[in-house]
Amino acid sequence: MNITEQEEREYLEEVKEKLTLAIRRVDDAVKQFSDELRQKKSYIHEHQSGMDEADMVAAGQSIDRMAFTGEAAVARKRNLFKLLQSPYFGRLDFVSPTQGKSPVYIGVHSFFDERQRQNLIYDWRAPISSLFYDFELGEAAYTTPSGTIQGRIELKRQYKIRDGRLEFMLENDVNIHDDVLQQELARSSDDKMKNIVATIQRDQNAVIRNETAPVMVIQGVAGSGKTSIALHRIAFLLYRYRETIAAKDILILSPNKVFADYISNVLPELGEENIPELGMEELAADLLDNRYTFQTFFEQVSALLETNDLAFVERIRFKSSFDFLSQLNQYLLHVENHYFTVTELRVGKTLVPGSFIESRFKAYHRIPLLKRFALVAQDVRDHVRSAADRKLTGAEKGKIGEAIPRMFKFHQVLDLYRDFYRWIGRPELLKLDHHLRLEYADVFALIYLRLRLEGLTAYEQVKHLLVDEMQDYTPVHYAVLSRLFRCRKTILGDVSQAVNPYSASSAETIERVFPQADVVKLYRSYRSTVEITAFAQRIIPNPDIIPLERHGREPQVVRFTSKEEELIGIKQLLATFTLSGYRSLGIICKTQRQAENTHQALQTAGVQLLTAESTSFKEGIIITTAHLAKGLEFDEVIVPFASVRTYQTEVDKSMLYVACTRAMHQLTLTYFGTISPFLPA
Repeated sequence: MNITEQEEREYLEEVKEKLTLAIRRVDDAVKQFSDELRQKKSYIHEHQSGMDEADMVAAGQSIDRMAFTGEAAVARKRNLFKLLQSPYFGRLDFVSPTQGKSPVYIGVHSFFDERQRQNLIYDWRAPISSLFYDFELGEAAYTTPSGTIQGRIELKRQYKIRDGRLEFMLENDVNIHDDVLQQELARSSDDKMKNIVATIQRDQNAVIRNETAPVMVIQGVAGSGKTSIALHRIAFLLYRYRETIAAKDILILSPNKVFADYISNVLPELGEENIPELGMEELAADLLDNRYTFQTFFEQVSALLETNDLAFVERIRFKSSFDFLSQLNQYLLHVENHYFTVTELRVGKTLVPGSFIESRFKAYHRIPLLKRFALVAQDVRDHVRSAADRKLTGAEKGKIGEAIPRMFKFHQVLDLYRDFYRWIGRPELLKLDHHLRLEYADVFALIYLRLRLEGLTAYEQVKHLLVDEMQDYTPVHYAVLSRLFRCRKTILGDVSQAVNPYSASSAETIERVFPQADVVKLYRSYRSTVEITAFAQRIIPNPDIIPLERHGREPQVVRFTSKEEELIGIKQLLATFTLSGYRSLGIICKTQRQAENTHQALQTAGVQLLTAESTSFKEGIIITTAHLAKGLEFDEVIVPFASVRTYQTEVDKSMLYVACTRAMHQLTLTYFGTISPFLPA
């Protein structure tokens, strides 16, 4: 039963030996598959001339099967190698009336010892593993597909095993998670998000293992681990429903390519393939068939930060409201009832009454409006053929095909969208330049009209949609996603981190589009020290936030007498960082122009500039904007130029909050002139 630490060390060596043997066996199997595949291909090549089509199909299928089995063996080997580095992180001794007492070791993957015919390590997603996250010593229960198993937990331990060595072992007294969590959080950040299987908390576990919610909305404070939890939830669902859902059936809508790169490690670490990922703008371009150019969300936010255009703000505010979506729906009803002006139609000697055409148009009310004309035209052709008792000429068929759409007021979705603003008496709210370039606030409204009027059937293969940074999308965005993706969804974000407060959505907003949603709110913040969290709270207060008790240096607000002096001060901070042992420092500016100017002014080797076109995230010193830094974290953060000139509007305030909440261990703000009113003196 491995009572002492010495026994645990000896047991770890036994498990590693068995894993090494298993790796050897998989190696042999992979070699065998490879040899058989080579022989099979060689045989087909030699006997090709004597094989008929059925033989060729059967041979092809046989090769595909062998290749698939070989790939599965390679994936198994990869998982076994991971286990060899760190076989398990937890143990519990569970006593149940039916199964007696047995120690359950929990790791990132399962390991079944075929010689002993027993599970030596359970996958963290297995039903029994939920006990580790949900219960302390005493009465406990877990749910299996065949029912609930009741029992008692008599022992609980947590381990840190790195490179096959046991670094420490903790006995359960109160809640061992906290000790391990503290140690994990005190470490330096990486250039990739890490898996959190060893430190999943009870409230997080409930979200990860929720199998029933058709839509799960996770609203979590900065540093609450929302994205990590969502990715672990995906890994759990892939494990639980592996017969019916694969990684290729899931889609992540991510804010930018840098963030997509930052999270790219989590699922492979958990033994799952990476998941297809798409930016919201890529989705928009696809849904508009690349027919229109449009402003990106990044460009919209940049415009808000660099100009004080009140008409622009009003356009964004209106198009981000539920009232806007409601008026679009009312307009569509108006179009349905008033824009198809029916007239009678003469074809040869046959007169087709307007009432017949109108009745056929209404009969197709479930079909998108602009798709009905072809169906109505076919009905009219059938009617004429029947009435005249003869075949129609090509010219007559063409005449009918052209006449029906002409009875409708508009033929292009953009013309209808333009007409919508005339209909509500606010034509000034649509601003198109001479190249017909759309403002970002119009993009998804136009897509919504297209969905309703033309119908779109893309993305039907997606079985689960994950939407990150939910606060940056409006009711119209969600109305589009609701109609386009009929699958289950996990939607996450934090309304306090909206980079555009004029168009921010909260969990309550999203619930109005998805009334069937399960909404979970996460208030505990794990990223920053208590001191950094308290500092950020003075910028945008959130009385519900609960910082984890991890202390560090007070944030520094440093005043300089000129911009030149401030840049010299920042260079000194960078020199200190290189000697600190920390691995990542973010210099987080308000605008892209400011970031580019700072990058040019610092001229320090090894300093990277992140832009909207960047595709990867590397540790070291990074200069970027608050907008692009969302979702990322750094050991240390410098927020330069924190004066009233830089941070004065509501959008600026949001940017400042996002910038400060990226820091894990240390935060410094620098400025010259007068400090921003959002910062404590």
